[in-house]
Amino acid sequence: MRFFATKFSRISARLLIVSSVWTNWVCAESVNQLENNELGDFSPMIKTRSELKTEDKWNVEALYPTPEAWSRDFEASKGVESSPRWPQLVSYKGKLGKPAAAASFFGMFFETDRKLSKLHTYAHLRLDEDLGNDTFKRDYGLISGLYHDFQHEFSWVEPELLNLNSADFHHLSAQPELSPYRFFLERIGRMRPHTLPAELEEMLALSGKALDASYKAFGALNNADLVFQPAIDSEGKEHPLTQGSYLSYMRQGDRALRKSAFQHLHLGFELHANTLCELLQGQMQAHFFHAKARKFQSCLEAALFPHQIDVSVYENLIARVRRALPLLHKYIALRKKILGLEELHYYDLMVPLVGQGEMKMSYEEACKTVVASVALLGDAYQSDVRKGLGEERWVDVYETPRKRSGAYSSGCYDSVPYILMNFQGNLNDVLTLAHETGHSMHSLLSRRHQSYVYSQYPIFVAEVASTFNEQLLLSTLKAKAGSKKELAYLINYEIDGIRSTIFRQTLFAEFELQLHKWVEAGVPLTPSLLKESYIQLNRDYYGPDLVIDKELEIEWARIPHFYYNFYVYQYATGLSAALALFQDAQQSPEARKRYLEFLSSGGSLYPLDLLRKAGTDMHSGAAVDAAMKHFDSLLNELTDLL
Repeated sequence: MRFFATKFSRISARLLIVSSVWTNWVCAESVNQLENNELGDFSPMIKTRSELKTEDKWNVEALYPTPEAWSRDFEASKGVESSPRWPQLVSYKGKLGKPAAAASFFGMFFETDRKLSKLHTYAHLRLDEDLGNDTFKRDYGLISGLYHDFQHEFSWVEPELLNLNSADFHHLSAQPELSPYRFFLERIGRMRPHTLPAELEEMLALSGKALDASYKAFGALNNADLVFQPAIDSEGKEHPLTQGSYLSYMRQGDRALRKSAFQHLHLGFELHANTLCELLQGQMQAHFFHAKARKFQSCLEAALFPHQIDVSVYENLIARVRRALPLLHKYIALRKKILGLEELHYYDLMVPLVGQGEMKMSYEEACKTVVASVALLGDAYQSDVRKGLGEERWVDVYETPRKRSGAYSSGCYDSVPYILMNFQGNLNDVLTLAHETGHSMHSLLSRRHQSYVYSQYPIFVAEVASTFNEQLLLSTLKAKAGSKKELAYLINYEIDGIRSTIFRQTLFAEFELQLHKWVEAGVPLTPSLLKESYIQLNRDYYGPDLVIDKELEIEWARIPHFYYNFYVYQYATGLSAALALFQDAQQSPEARKRYLEFLSSGGSLYPLDLLRKAGTDMHSGAAVDAAMKHFDSLLNELTDLL
């Protein structure tokens, strides 16, 4: 899953701080991470960072040539060592009702924010190169703390603007001096019914750390303190079990290993069921507190309203996917038949249906394949990808000691996109490279065509560009498949991507909605209540041909996305939109033009308007229906091949 993007999506409904900090990690792993083969011939031995070739490391020096240069810029940008840190900006307090003053303030504010964003990007990139480096940890802590101070110091701005009566606010927004900020101000204006007086906004800002306690405690338990019994394979050999190795074991052909890993991982969470239930309840209560404090009717409305996403989009997703569940049941029955199992268990869902190991690429081959796959989007787009994966060194390619795991796309307004990889040469790595390149090109085109204020695209549309590029790559690979087996392998990969990204994430979305409804209704969350509900959802979604193991009832306890305040549904909507746009782009030059305009639009429109501009209307549910139709066609293709 994409852990880092979601971490920063948990911001409050406030809209002033629009920096790229919360999207510095756009994606932390491809949702389609469905295989993890043994290292192939193309995977280099793990080296120290100094042993890597320059071309295999991202060009972080383009941001700051040395850590000392970063430190000098940090000192120049951190303001004064007292409160307020930025007195020149704070001097505008009480004056924002005047157009000239407001224009001057916003110009200086966004200039400062832009500098902090650049500092933050460099610091987090360097830390992710070596998570054990004390200097990098110190610098990251310094800039993260400074950003928090920045947000807190200007918590008065939105309340001051909204303290104007409606007519005066709209008059102010319409002034020529404020034309660069008109849509930004419009978004603030939407929050008028949900913004508190300045002193209460400051209190809400101060409450952030306290209300994050459940999330942070879950992270500490989940990432550091939980210990699992080793997984045991069919020969009785023990294998160390971690949350990272669990996914690898679940894709292996040794069924005894899969079963053992599944049982022992969930046993580890079961031993802490009461604690994990209380942590989740605490997070739901934090969401409920914000919703009530800001006078929303529900937690769902509170999470979606700032982005002008109607709750019907969320509800329609669940309804449309539920209507298509017979297709998922059809796939489960097919998987059971192909694997030749009398009983299909949850630990049988990730093992590939077609033999593994035949698709390996060197990183150089992967880059060439990704570049070739984007030809549909035109010479200029393809040229940018070629330069980015080559001479401009966007990518940090290989695993090294203490480097952050997974993959993501990052960067800021004043940098090239940066891509973290831990490339090993399997199909998933190649698709992950395409995925992160999609994010990076979205960022590049948004920054190229938008001002800083509108350069960051909304999270709701973030997964569209990445999964669109996965479709481009899969289409290219399928066209080049040298055998029925290879084609079936790719089709199975795509099927499981839709299963995990649309069906599974919608199941999560439905469970998350129920959690919030219980809290809103005053129903105490207990382990037995959560287990019963979660098991029933899995029965509904997977149908009669999947044996629902008892261990599955605790799976809710290990899903970090339930702490992120209605984020996870966007995986399903994002892939649905991407599939619809991809199918249109294959048929129409005009559709390709609209898609490139969408990528260049950044955050200059609300997310649903951005997608409508690209050619798909998420209100109607048609994109989800089209994705389900595509899923069915893939099932039929796979059935014919096997």
